[in-house]
Amino acid sequence: MEARAVRKYIRSSPRKMRRVVNAIRGHSVPNALEALHFLPQAATRPVELAIRSAVHNLMDRNYDERIDESDLFIQNIHVDEGPRLRRFRPAARGRAHPYRKRMSHLTVVVATATDEEYRDE
Repeated sequence: MEARAVRKYIRSSPRKMRRVVNAIRGHSVPNALEALHFLPQAATRPVELAIRSAVHNLMDRNYDERIDESDLFIQNIHVDEGPRLRRFRPAARGRAHPYRKRMSHLTVVVATATDEEYRDE
């Protein structure tokens, strides 16, 4: 069994979020959530919410079965680039320098350990 969760328009750059995502890819759900508490990046909060949402989506889809959260692992997690907000900063001689505020789209897929061979690194 597997379920996914997608969070869009997260106000963090994809490059910064990929550092967090790469640290927990392939781990079991409890280990990944615990590891997120010890990472100093601000992007850990949206990643944690997306993982919890995927777990709850799996439980909602299979409400007849009893699913233990410790048997779940992160099968796939990736960050895509979202739209950019274009802003301008005043510069010398009446000019304006553009800069972009980047956004991310996060996709998380959790699965039970029986679906694939389970490896917790």
